[in-house]
Amino acid sequence: MDICIIGGGLTGLVAALSLSETSEVTILEKKPLLGGCMASYQRDGYWIEHYYHHCFSDDRHLFSLLDDLGLRGRLEWLKGSTGYYVDGKVHPLTSPMEIVRYPHLSFIDKARLGVLTLRAKRIDLDPLDEVPAGEYIRTHLGERIYTSFFEPLLRSKFGDRRDEVSAAWLISRIAIRSDRGVEGERLGYLNGGWHLLIDGLEERLLSKGCTIGKGTPATSLEQIGEKWLVNGQAYDAVLATIPPQEIKRISGDEGFASIPYQGAACMTIGLDRDVTNGIYWLNMKDKAPYGAVVTHTNFAPRSRYNEDVVYLASYFAGEPTPGLKERMLTDFKRRFSIPDEAIHWSELAVEHFAGPVYTTGFSRLIPAYEERGLYLAGMFSRPNYPERSMEGSIIAGLEVAEKIRGCHDD
Repeated sequence: MDICIIGGGLTGLVAALSLSETSEVTILEKKPLLGGCMASYQRDGYWIEHYYHHCFSDDRHLFSLLDDLGLRGRLEWLKGSTGYYVDGKVHPLTSPMEIVRYPHLSFIDKARLGVLTLRAKRIDLDPLDEVPAGEYIRTHLGERIYTSFFEPLLRSKFGDRRDEVSAAWLISRIAIRSDRGVEGERLGYLNGGWHLLIDGLEERLLSKGCTIGKGTPATSLEQIGEKWLVNGQAYDAVLATIPPQEIKRISGDEGFASIPYQGAACMTIGLDRDVTNGIYWLNMKDKAPYGAVVTHTNFAPRSRYNEDVVYLASYFAGEPTPGLKERMLTDFKRRFSIPDEAIHWSELAVEHFAGPVYTTGFSRLIPAYEERGLYLAGMFSRPNYPERSMEGSIIAGLEVAEKIRGCHDD
C-alpha cells in the first residue's frame, strides 16, 4: 500500500514509522526541516528548539519512543522555576515562601489557588468543556484571583479570544503542570535538544525506505476512484496532519470543518547575561509584545551553551503585527536594561497554525481519524485535548496508523 502523509511534525513522523512496517510511505513537509513546531536552530556548538519544549512524568508513549530510538538515556529531569513580572518588577513564585511574599494576592487568595492546584487532577473535565475559563475562576476563586493571576495568562496566550477558552483547557493545564516541589516543576528535557528525537525518527524512516520530501508542500489533493492524488501523484491512502481548514484549501472540499487555531511568534535570543533572576518561566502581567520570558538556560545547564538563551513568547490571530521582531527586541532590551552589545543573536520563528484555541464546545469539533475517505490526525486530535503535548501527538500518530491498517486490511 502506498501512503502519503501530509506534514512532517511529530504526529506524521510517528504514524509514518508505524505504517512503514507494511507500507510504502511518502512524507511531504512544506518547511525545509522536519519536526513542525519541534524544529531546531543549529548554533555554534549547540542546537536549540524554535519553540520551547519539555515533557512530563506521565508521558509513557514518548518514553517508549525514546527507548526504541536509543535516546532514553538522554532524558533528564530538571526543575522549572516560575515567576511573574508585575509593575516593572520580577516576582519569583516557585518556593512556598516566595508565594507567601507575593504582594498581589492575599493569603486567602493564595490558599484557594493552592487548593485548586492540588485538586486539578481529580476534576472531571467533560462538563467544563462548555464553561468559559474566566467564568469558572470567578465563580470558584473570585474576581481578584482572576484579574491578578489568570486573566493576564489567558490574555497573553489567547489574546482577544481569551473569554472563549474553556475551563476544561485551563484545569487540564494546571493539572499537567502540578508535578512540582519546593524547587519548581519537574520537567523532562532531552540532553542535546529535542532535535535528537526528530533526527532519530528521520534516520529510522529513511532506513525503512520511506520517501521524505522536505520543502515540498502539498498544493493539491483530490480523490479519483479508489486513489488519492497529492500534487498529481497517486496513493492508496492519505493521512493529513495539517489543520482541517488547510485540507479544505488544497482540496476545495467544503466538507472539512474549520477548527479555531492561533499563530505563534517566538523569538529566541542568545545573550551574555541572565535577566530573569534565575527564573525559568516568567509570566508577564505588565503589557508587553510578548506574554512570557522563558530563560532556557535557567532550566538546562548554561554550560552547554556558553551563553544565556531566552525565548519571548507571543501568540496572534491571523497575521503577526508588522515589525513584531523589532518591537519585541526593543521592549525586551528596555524593560530588562540590556545594552545592544549584550545580544549575541536573535531569531523569530513564526507558525500560523501553532495550535488550536480550545474554545468552549471544542470537543464537538474534534474530527474522527477518518473523514470523507481521508485520514486526519494532529494537534486537533482527541489525545491532544484539552491540552496539547508531545505525548498527545505521539498517541494520535499511533492511533491513526492503527486505523489506517485496520481499514485497508479489511
